[in-house]
Amino acid sequence: MKLSRRSIFIFSVIAITIAIDQISKIWVRAQVVAGSQSEIIGDCFTLHNVENKGAFLGMGSELNDTLRIILLLILPIVVLALVLRYIFKEKALDNWSLFAFSSIIGGGIANVYDRIVYGSVTDFWHIDLGGVFRTGIFNLADLSVTTGMIILVIASFRKKKAV
Repeated sequence: MKLSRRSIFIFSVIAITIAIDQISKIWVRAQVVAGSQSEIIGDCFTLHNVENKGAFLGMGSELNDTLRIILLLILPIVVLALVLRYIFKEKALDNWSLFAFSSIIGGGIANVYDRIVYGSVTDFWHIDLGGVFRTGIFNLADLSVTTGMIILVIASFRKKKAV
């Protein structure tokens, strides 16, 4: 079976996203003391080692085990599979949208993998630009998902202007 360039592109973005995320988490687990905080660029950009049992900003970490499995493992796996199916079936997607969806899938798979293997997701970056812009503690998978979503929003506005 020969893969198309489009399929290779999709799988490459997903694989690279997962690999970079997992390498960064392995490094953080090995090199950064759990619960610590180190300044990278003053208080604006800090490095941590936090295990997050929930989802975005720890949401869902207080759920009982059954609900956490359903909402943080099963549901994301189903959604990721549906999105993957969608991008393979929807041939009209432009390269930016394919990149965005593939980044979202890669980031999602990376975090689901952590939940399955480690029971939590390792988060390690925090940005605080003096109250103007502030994030929770996040990882590269989160960054991939967020970047993919931003690209999709921009792409949807560009398509609406073109019509």
